[in-house]
Amino acid sequence: MSFPLLTATAALPAIGAIATAAVPAAKRTVAKWTALVFALATLVLAGLALARFEPGGERYQLTESHAWIKDFGVRYELGVDGIGVALMALTALLIPFVILAGWHDADPLETKSSRWRPTQGFFALILMVEAMVILSFEATDVFLFYILFEAMLIPMYFLIGGFGDRAHAGSDENAAAQRSYAAVKFLLYNLAGGLIMLAAVIGLYVVAGTFSLSEIAEARANGSLSMATGTERWLFLGFFFAFAVKAPLWPLHTWLPNAMGEATSPVAVLITAVVDKVGTFAMLRFCLQLFPEASKWATPVIVVLALISIVYGALLAVGQRDIKRLIAYASISHFGFIILGIFAMTSQGQSGATLYMVNHGISTAALMLVAGFLITRRGSRLIADYGGVQKVAPILAGTFLIGGLATLSLPGLAPFVSEFLVLVGAFSAYPAAGIIATTGIVLAALYVLVLYQRTMTGPVKAEVQGMADLKVRELVVVVPLIGLLLFLGVYPKPLTEIVNPAVQHTMSDVQKKDPQPEVEAAK
Repeated sequence: MSFPLLTATAALPAIGAIATAAVPAAKRTVAKWTALVFALATLVLAGLALARFEPGGERYQLTESHAWIKDFGVRYELGVDGIGVALMALTALLIPFVILAGWHDADPLETKSSRWRPTQGFFALILMVEAMVILSFEATDVFLFYILFEAMLIPMYFLIGGFGDRAHAGSDENAAAQRSYAAVKFLLYNLAGGLIMLAAVIGLYVVAGTFSLSEIAEARANGSLSMATGTERWLFLGFFFAFAVKAPLWPLHTWLPNAMGEATSPVAVLITAVVDKVGTFAMLRFCLQLFPEASKWATPVIVVLALISIVYGALLAVGQRDIKRLIAYASISHFGFIILGIFAMTSQGQSGATLYMVNHGISTAALMLVAGFLITRRGSRLIADYGGVQKVAPILAGTFLIGGLATLSLPGLAPFVSEFLVLVGAFSAYPAAGIIATTGIVLAALYVLVLYQRTMTGPVKAEVQGMADLKVRELVVVVPLIGLLLFLGVYPKPLTEIVNPAVQHTMSDVQKKDPQPEVEAAK
């Protein structure tokens, strides 16, 4: 039997979570290093999986299949296509930076009224989320995916509610209440989506007699599986609703600003750069593959919702006074671009959407983590409490600017390539949608540049006069992310070569071809 690389990649952070949690309470530094070592080891395994993946090979590679619940046809089935392996690598890449950035976020506070903040629990929960997210990108059994889709909510709930942002205006009691509200809202929204998905999962099994993606695809190919139009549409809506909550898509997005605002900055990165990607990934893997006709039927409405997300998220970002909530609304706008690219049903749009998932993860991590370093120094999330930071902390200001420019998709930085492909794909299928979506670019430039101007330029405020610049640990977090943004911005080929074959498979699933450009005949 070949080495189960995919299982090992997901199991290692789970083992690391147990090992970290088992470290004695007084040895906080040991717990941190334990978590970091396991995260780096997971990155090595994810790199091996990426190296072994053959872009021109079988659709699902590094596959594993074992009986699990025989009576219900549930199997432990894993496999990655180009999209799955790219997002798995992204997750493994970001977690070490999340751990390093949150190195002191769970240290006990000295104030008597502070809540208990177990360092071991904080880092163990991060590793547990990593294990579940990686396994969800690998799962090719629908029931197995559903279990992971729901289970990851539990550690995220405790990370949001139990380890909130310390830079909070008001009393400790008020901060705790807002953290609890954000955590409960996150949990209820996602549980509601998951319960509707569960009904659809059961319905799929009744119709198909299996949870295996490969068996369903084979049954479709040989004509032994056919779904009534109404049945397929209802099942699609059940899956899509859950994924739209996770994504998050307007109007199911309202949990995200609360969760990101109240969580620590590393946990906010975990939410939007890692966990939320499961929603958009699942739209490609499950919605389009399992329900191709229903996906085409729902496309016009989903495109409209994606456009609303793009414009609405950007407009609310422009008006924000809170740095972290601004980044949260910007992410809602960006997820609108991703979903627009997916349901444009063009190869450019879906390739751009997949690249967007990766590039958004890197750019948002860079911006949010630098913002977290800034907020920790000042003790406030309010934009109005800053001014002139670039004069006292030029490296911090410079990295903040690069993260912001990546967020607005400046040419030469990685998100530009993905956003350009999404717009090209959308415009070729729905010209009006492509035109409306471009307003998101204009608004992104507005909210990013205004944020930088108000926090980093102008007279130096007294409260930031003695602000320290980035330290070595913080530079270790930020510099590699900026390097990746630059590298993928000028040379995205390594990533496109991995994802494009998977996109072609998805296009084949929905039986769509790229629109041919209209060319007037020469006179």
